[in-house]
Amino acid sequence: MTLELFGPSITDHEIETVMDAMKNGWYGENKYWYVENFETEFARYHNRKHALMTPNCTSAIHLTLLALGIGPDDEVIVPECTWIASASNITHVGATTVFADVDANTWCMSAKGLEKAISPRTKAVIVVDLYGNMPDMNVLRQIADEHGVALIEDAAGALGSVFRQKKAGSFGIASVFSFHRTKTITTGEGGMLLLDDDALFERCHFLRDHGRSGEKHYYNAEVAYKYMPCNLLASLGYAQLLRLEELVGEKRHLLQQYRSIFADIPDVYLNPEPPEGRNGAWCTALIVGKSHGLDKEQVIAELAELGFEGRPFFYPLSAMPAYGGETVDKKENAPIAYDLSRRGICLPAAFRTSEAELTAYCNAVRSVLGVKTRV
Repeated sequence: MTLELFGPSITDHEIETVMDAMKNGWYGENKYWYVENFETEFARYHNRKHALMTPNCTSAIHLTLLALGIGPDDEVIVPECTWIASASNITHVGATTVFADVDANTWCMSAKGLEKAISPRTKAVIVVDLYGNMPDMNVLRQIADEHGVALIEDAAGALGSVFRQKKAGSFGIASVFSFHRTKTITTGEGGMLLLDDDALFERCHFLRDHGRSGEKHYYNAEVAYKYMPCNLLASLGYAQLLRLEELVGEKRHLLQQYRSIFADIPDVYLNPEPPEGRNGAWCTALIVGKSHGLDKEQVIAELAELGFEGRPFFYPLSAMPAYGGETVDKKENAPIAYDLSRRGICLPAAFRTSEAELTAYCNAVRSVLGVKTRV
């Protein structure tokens, strides 16, 4: 069975909005209308003062690190379990990447991991809301504040998640989102940077468009970056944002279906709900308990034999060749991250996943786990 693991929900509403941008979004006051309104409404939804749309989430992180003046001799902390985009710009600005262990329940950076990773050279910590899960933001923010460390929230996959009645993306000096094809709302590629600090916003705004001075056209005060958004892509994002609660509801429906289908199997774990909040459930992941004696590579291989694609839980970044590869010391420094990653897979998260497809996929997973399938 061909089953897409990720993919957006596109309706006539999005098509009509994009067509309006195609016909009318090129001249005069309309040339950035969708960008500006997408930014305004996105900031308002998260109770943030400023928003900047970017070509992707990675460039939003880059702008933040640049605006904070982070560079050589500085350290930035990231959790072990995340996509490399959370960390890559630390290298690009010349700083040192420091990896922190994660929490066994949230799969996100733990307070213990952060405390252990902080040094006198630490200038920032990038906290990742993994798969829609959220860590204990209050504790992490308190630790960061006590050490004078800037907290950046990577909410790339957490649009619609809530922790203690505060939306993902409303924490830290800055927060970033992704609108990749796989995310809850999409612009094909795209990102958003949210800020409250006026000076930091102005610096990011300046760096986003080649360091234009504002004095006159084609006059640059610094050699900066080309991270400008596209009105056409923003029209798609704006249309999707108007459907956000519907789309988050569909993602949460998938999570609830997985919870129901796997409820009778002991020692398997799915995305948790944050306290006094909700999991936006961009992607539901499944951790196979140790009692099953399986790792993710085995599960993925056996799913393939049954005709289904399996996606792995993110590998620990420090184990990647890009960061020198796995060592005994690295595993001992982040034992929870290495253990969780070894036993996790991502389940289908595409909006067009049908009930029949979901049941077939879950039955395949049940078969791999040696459990009776469900009708």
